[in-house]
Amino acid sequence: MVAVFTVGALGTLGAGAVMGVETWVALSMAGLLAVASVAERLAREYLDDGKLTLDEINGAFSPFAKSEEASPLSSPDEEDKSKPKRRG
Repeated sequence: MVAVFTVGALGTLGAGAVMGVETWVALSMAGLLAVASVAERLAREYLDDGKLTLDEINGAFSPFAKSEEASPLSSPDEEDKSKPKRRG
């Protein structure tokens, strides 16, 4: 939950500054909202059948997890740099 708080809070840091809200207030509100979002998803999944599976837990955290598409292990640019360039 600490990671969820951090991800949620840092995402709104700039917006709070633009709107004139004190930094600590913006970070606190955004972080608490992110944690509440995960807690709500977990509660809804639990209410469905009275238990939580690993897939349901992972699903609750998935909006805050990094995606494989956003940060691939090796991008095409990196592969091109490691290969020698052809001339002519």
